[in-house]
Amino acid sequence: MSQKIRKAIIPAAGFGTRFLPATKSQPKEMLPLINKPAIQYIVEEAIQSGIEHILIITGRGKRSIEDHFDHSVELENILRSRGKWSQYKEVLDIAKMADIHFIRQKEQLGLGHAVHCARCFVGDEPFAVMLGDDIIHHSKKPALRQMIEQFEQYGKSIVGVQEVEMKEVSKYGVISGKQLHDQVYEVDDLVEKPPVEQAPSNLAIVGRYIIHPDIFDILEKTEPGSGGEIQLTDALKALCSTHGMQANILQGERFDIGDVWGYIHATLSLAMESEELHEKLSNFCSKRLQA
Repeated sequence: MSQKIRKAIIPAAGFGTRFLPATKSQPKEMLPLINKPAIQYIVEEAIQSGIEHILIITGRGKRSIEDHFDHSVELENILRSRGKWSQYKEVLDIAKMADIHFIRQKEQLGLGHAVHCARCFVGDEPFAVMLGDDIIHHSKKPALRQMIEQFEQYGKSIVGVQEVEMKEVSKYGVISGKQLHDQVYEVDDLVEKPPVEQAPSNLAIVGRYIIHPDIFDILEKTEPGSGGEIQLTDALKALCSTHGMQANILQGERFDIGDVWGYIHATLSLAMESEELHEKLSNFCSKRLQA
């Protein structure tokens, strides 16, 4: 019987250089999508998927992430005294959202190194990793929940994937493998950012993982790879060869908010789904297109 997935790691220590100068003095994870910071969408997905404990891996200059998920007593008192009960409840709910822990990645040594920082938090349990640059929106079943259900059936480590255009594969880690059924693939290899002509498929890894805890022993021995960083994909390749691995073709619309256009795309798409903003945005776009 498979162990329950109770813990999730959210790496959030990157510099956010693609969003400079906006990220010079604030974390990219705190950039708002409508009226919520991007990282809150990731935390909400984890909670909606059944995760009980979350570790956010931060770095210097990221204190505002911790503050966001903490109580703000002065703000709560002001909202309560002014009778702004819906806003008061919203702010209070954020502080009560989940059992959230924080640790700093003291050196920028790559995603593999960031995951290894979570070893004491994870212990000997399988766990989830959720990258903050990927917002995956599905109205019925969160992306991580889709993967957890697969893990409960097969008990293997899983990478979340989606199809991308072949000309885009060099931007991603890509899997090769055999489709078992529907969303499930049996993985035989992972290739990090392959040239188009060498890509084994167009199934790109999109920032969601469920990983066996043996990955930590592998990460300890993993040499720095591309960019002098410890690549999680290199460790996953080794884990795949010894323990087996699967992929899940995630259902839902994905937004790469680490990219400026992806961030704009996410903002507009979420605004179109808002009852309050849909009509205003539609009218604005119509007028701009006619101008």
